[in-house]
Amino acid sequence: MAFWWSLLVLALAFAIGKFLLWLIPPKVPSIDVDASDVLDDGNQAQENSFIYVPPRGAAQQSGTKVQCYEPATMKYLGYVPALTADEVREQVEKVRKAQKMWAKTSFKQRRQFLRILLKYIIKHQALICEISSRDTGKTMVDASLGEIMTTCEKIHWLLSEGEKWLKPEYRSSGRSMLHKSARVEFHPLGVIGAIVSWNYPFHNIFNPMLAALFSGNGIVIKISENASWSGCFYFRIIQSALAAIGAPEDLVEVITGFGETGEALVSSADKVIFVGSPGVGKMGPPLAGRYDMGALCMHEHSEKLEGLVHDAIDKGAEIVARGSFGPIGGDAVDQYYPPTVIVNVNHSMRLMQEEAFGPIMPIMKFSSDEEVVKLANDSRYGLGCAVFSGNQSHAREIASQIHCGFAAVNDFAATYMCQSLPFGGVKHSGFGRFGGAEGLRACCLVKAVVEDRWWPYIKTVIPKPIQYPVAENAFEFQESLVEALYGLSIWDRLKALVSVLKVLTEQNSTNSSKLK
Repeated sequence: MAFWWSLLVLALAFAIGKFLLWLIPPKVPSIDVDASDVLDDGNQAQENSFIYVPPRGAAQQSGTKVQCYEPATMKYLGYVPALTADEVREQVEKVRKAQKMWAKTSFKQRRQFLRILLKYIIKHQALICEISSRDTGKTMVDASLGEIMTTCEKIHWLLSEGEKWLKPEYRSSGRSMLHKSARVEFHPLGVIGAIVSWNYPFHNIFNPMLAALFSGNGIVIKISENASWSGCFYFRIIQSALAAIGAPEDLVEVITGFGETGEALVSSADKVIFVGSPGVGKMGPPLAGRYDMGALCMHEHSEKLEGLVHDAIDKGAEIVARGSFGPIGGDAVDQYYPPTVIVNVNHSMRLMQEEAFGPIMPIMKFSSDEEVVKLANDSRYGLGCAVFSGNQSHAREIASQIHCGFAAVNDFAATYMCQSLPFGGVKHSGFGRFGGAEGLRACCLVKAVVEDRWWPYIKTVIPKPIQYPVAENAFEFQESLVEALYGLSIWDRLKALVSVLKVLTEQNSTNSSKLK
């Protein structure tokens, strides 16, 4: 009895010790990132004081510079270089050399890198959101939700579960290979290329970077020409965190430019992650500051949105509500579009067939479950859906019939905050997945490995009847062996096993006779 009491006391002491260790926060160094230049409000330098008018159409996609400006005010922010194809390939090779060293690091080191980033993000939320707001026109609250919370959730998931999903995974070896051990290993691919959109510049940079580095890769990220100013600052955060753990400084590169830059990255990287839209100009989420409604990140997009609405009205639709965005400067008026609710729409209208990416809510009526599912699936897009109903099982049933990559039942976009889940769509909304275990493993060379379970005592031996030159009864042996392994009933398998043993016995007898 005394033994069991002693064992119980030891177990209790161990549990208390583990709990106390859990209460002690890990030692995470702080990093300093120079933000003096990005904190300029646009009035401190003469070159930043003028109103910027971006070139129209294809003219913007040329030259050696990417011009940056605030969508909400049209104030000039500066420029970044548009890299040539040769310059992109040079960056990729630098990352490739650094990745070979990084691939040898432990998960413990990689987790420390994540903790350093997390510590900085939490401490500098306002700075990160303000920079995103100035570059895209979103509100501070939108930036907090879409930039900060999503990224912190991603880091938390990787810290908690990332290593588990990258460790070798053992699989069943099947009946014919019972003496073998089968597993799947996940090795770094090398250099990941990421071409990301402008709408959440902080998260769209960090999301692929976190997965790539935690799985042992390097990464080159081509940021959008519509959000290059903020992206270059966010790159400094990554560089500082890498330096804090002594990682190779060239492990991550952020590149800027236009189509040529992205094409060169696609042809140079070992895998490419693309976040964007198929040939559609996009509009930014709401603006920072005092307005609830935001600026368009891309010039001329208000004309596209107005065209979609006019097309719908010409075909019988009706605007039932339209908002406003308060006082704005005359130079930035084309950068805004009022929130619009429109009814009596149908699928003959461009609004219901094209990705508006703007503050327009079209509403359609339906009379049955079959009709609403048909309407929802009548689209070339299939990223995600949200189904609302007072009956949760009913909503779940409808959601299961909609052809898309993710579904939220009685909620909207909640799936993305669950970073354990994969993210991606079907049809024109893309292929492949990032996020979750699926996205993490997509950054890996997935290698199947088989080895002897009880080596060297039991190894694979080719049965004599099928050794070359094969015996006359070789097919009879093979036929019986298949049924012995996979027959539907135990009696069929036992009967076939007897036949297998019979053939082996006959073969041994024949070989013995030949030796005599």
